[in-house]
Amino acid sequence: MAQTLLAFLLVNSSAKGPNLVFRWPPNPQTTSRLSRPLPHEDRLELDNPWRAANHNDSPQISVEASGEAMATAAEDYQWKSPSVIRDRSRSFPRSGSLPTSAVNALPEEHFFDDEELAEDPTDEYHRIFDYSTQFLAGMLCPKTSLCHQKFDLVIDNLLFIGHPVCIEDGGHWQFKRDKSSSGSRGRSSNSWLHMFHFVLVLDLPDPSSSASGNISKYFDTIYKQIAFTITAVLFQEQVLSNFVELECDVLGSLEAEYIAKGEPFSAFMSQALQISSVASAMKALFDAIKSSTMAYITLNDIPLELQLPPFLDHLLHGEEEHELDFVDHQEDEDEARVWGCDLSLGWRLPSLAPWKSLLLLEGDQELDPYINLRGPHVRPDEREHAEGLIRFLETAVCYALPSLSDMANLLEWDLETQIYPTVRWLVHHRRAKVVDTIHLGLKTIFTIPPIFDAPLSTLSAEFKRDFPQPEIPPLPSLLASISEASSRQSDNHFFAVVVRSKELIPLYHEVVIWLLKRDMLYTLHLRIRIVATAELKARVRRAHERKLERSMGQRRQDRVGSGLRPRDQDPAFYEVNARRPGSTWFPLSPRGVHPFSRRMPSAESESGRTNETSLSHVDEDDEEAITDESDDGNIAWGDPGTASPLERKWLAAMSEGKDEHIARRFEQINQYFDGKSTDDEILHRAEISRKQLREVLHHYDEYLQTFLHPA
Repeated sequence: MAQTLLAFLLVNSSAKGPNLVFRWPPNPQTTSRLSRPLPHEDRLELDNPWRAANHNDSPQISVEASGEAMATAAEDYQWKSPSVIRDRSRSFPRSGSLPTSAVNALPEEHFFDDEELAEDPTDEYHRIFDYSTQFLAGMLCPKTSLCHQKFDLVIDNLLFIGHPVCIEDGGHWQFKRDKSSSGSRGRSSNSWLHMFHFVLVLDLPDPSSSASGNISKYFDTIYKQIAFTITAVLFQEQVLSNFVELECDVLGSLEAEYIAKGEPFSAFMSQALQISSVASAMKALFDAIKSSTMAYITLNDIPLELQLPPFLDHLLHGEEEHELDFVDHQEDEDEARVWGCDLSLGWRLPSLAPWKSLLLLEGDQELDPYINLRGPHVRPDEREHAEGLIRFLETAVCYALPSLSDMANLLEWDLETQIYPTVRWLVHHRRAKVVDTIHLGLKTIFTIPPIFDAPLSTLSAEFKRDFPQPEIPPLPSLLASISEASSRQSDNHFFAVVVRSKELIPLYHEVVIWLLKRDMLYTLHLRIRIVATAELKARVRRAHERKLERSMGQRRQDRVGSGLRPRDQDPAFYEVNARRPGSTWFPLSPRGVHPFSRRMPSAESESGRTNETSLSHVDEDDEEAITDESDDGNIAWGDPGTASPLERKWLAAMSEGKDEHIARRFEQINQYFDGKSTDDEILHRAEISRKQLREVLHHYDEYLQTFLHPA
């Protein structure tokens, strides 16, 4: 919900001046800005601020004197609404004292005299937020130069956001001229309606409650999703069919009639909702936003689905208590890119991946999606896409939570260009949600969230109504069993804990779907990390030392068997000894030049010598690393896919004595044993079965660390 939303206003302007046409709710209220503890009514208990202020005033203060002092300061101590103190409309000075921005935004006819502001404060027809409706309408109807763009205005603690639109200079409502076209579309008849403005009234939050960047994103999202969208549709219908002007005529005439008859304001509002589609749409939209649901409204026979991101209000607060759970909802750049800009802010969606599944949601929707997709408003060029979406929905219903990759195979669609856009559309319109794939035999490990969206008593009543079968336990007992099983080491999946019979799998599958739709289950995924034990490191070090000993022994045998002196074995011997202190270098005679030249290294031999030298350095580095490792500690590293030479030796040593096909499969999938990849992701990327994964985990159990965690 948008907790800061206070009201919707529809304001227009004509030759008679600005006017507030309609608002919802009828009597919006602002929130109190100050809360202080009050002294006791008998005035005998003094609070600390009073004591501190009067500590040194007199040696002794009688009860009567203190009571009189507190009574005197009562009005300053207790906060009161500005409407009780004075008329808020009168708090705005004349044009000479108004801020420059406010003066420039208002035409001259929008400044008011005292007589115009003298309405009865109890008159609901002409009062809102303790302001005169005419005064407020004048503030919300800017000059024409400020129309057709974002509008925001702060008055006291109220923020007004909208997108005012106005008539063209020729007195016609028409679309803006395109630079590439010579004409413009519109109606040629004159209109008395000069301007209209759909306004959202928001309670300005405390700037210290959140970062300024988040507050800016918060208001910008509300403007784009609600204010701009509604204004765009109303402007289009006004240009094409004079829709807004007719609605303003109906509401204005009705209000004048009810005022003349002396009818209460509540009666006017009830009748307006029945005869005006704009009024009923404003009410439905307001109620949906405050309840954080999808709004299904109709403006001039055009169906609209509007909403705000379900977690948008979290931008205004820090980390709350109900967010301190074990599920990581951080939105990184990669996930934002996959979901798109419309679903990246305030949605807290899971990852969109081929191993995920799509759960369709029914909801209390006034509009049938199939009727929408086949309705007359669907253009011929969009009908093919609509039919493809219907086929997608029918396939998702026929199969039990298939993965997105399975959906692509069943429909013969491309995953990136067809499946993902369809999923994004369904999630954005709250027709589906992305969930983890559920095992067909319900051998999935679940846990429950720390808090539910509804009271447990309400959920229990709904659960009993939907599942009256005697085989299904009550909801509290079912949740207790799931919660207790998540801490077990074995037999902790849903089938072993709850179902226990293959005949009940179809029934309990519906139970799991029911719980997933209400966010009452989290799927626990297996994650794996590789651990190099102390015994493994010691074994690798001993093998490496034996290899070095054999290599050095072989070199000594080769040197002794060749019978060559050191200078004959290595021509570089002369270069080294020539630079030794105290040694004498003699130039070679012409007779010795030719034999020595045949022993001079060629370019290839020099390259080979360089590689051999570098390899010896690598071996020395590995030997030093192995020597530095202690025998009494285990090492777990995070990314086996980028293992160092020493870590690769450990991985190879883990497969010693294992069957060849098991070792080959371990070498294939150990790159995913990073503690981040889930078991579903491993199965998809490695293209292996769950049985094959269990087989590897069994044979390499001593070198693996496994744990369960939500995705």
